Amino acid sequence: MERIFIINGGQVFEHSGGRFNRTLFEATIQYFSSRPGYEVRSTDINEPYDAEKEVENYVWADTIIYHTPIWWFQVPYGLKKYIDEVFSAGYRKGIYLSDGRSSKNPAINYGTGGSLHGRRYMVTSSWNAPETAFTLPGEFFNGRSVDDGVLYGFHRMNAFTGMQPLEGIHFHDVEKNPQVVRDMQRYEEHLDRVFVPSQSACAAERAW
Repeated sequence: MERIFIINGGQVFEHSGGRFNRTLFEATIQYFSSRPGYEVRSTDINEPYDAEKEVENYVWADTIIYHTPIWWFQVPYGLKKYIDEVFSAGYRKGIYLSDGRSSKNPAINYGTGGSLHGRRYMVTSSWNAPETAFTLPGEFFNGRSVDDGVLYGFHRMNAFTGMQPLEGIHFHDVEKNPQVVRDMQRYEEHLDRVFVPSQSACAAERAW
């Protein structure tokens, strides 16, 4: 059985109702729950949570799936708070042991002290920005991709714990030009491509 932990970071705040990420979150739960060979746990950062139990979810999982909008070129503060609290609670309890360095040679091996080796993670992000803002010459992001730009620190955060990335998916223009039916079809096709071929290999890759 492959164990999937799904996190909804679509924070409800001001004019943002978090509906798109909630839709992705619920679709992800349904996708894996309706297929044999998967166990599912989930957390919505808008609901009360216990940091120690969230650490247990990370340690339990084979794969963590994050759903997050991008607010002012960062993840919402509610998701950042969740990560700060849970990762801090996970110190020497399954998320990380140290920053990886030794006092004898502190110049090297930073970021190698994670405890989640053998786990994988995937991130979806949603944007008001159109995809062309990342791809067209002279547009706002200067040709830099989502993963190599705004989400670079997010990816290094997960690398610090020892996790390896799965191919994510990003949704653009969700406010001014929403295409929810199309995006949900894209998302299910993405899950089919990323997870179905790799399901049988996951247990073998796991390092306990």
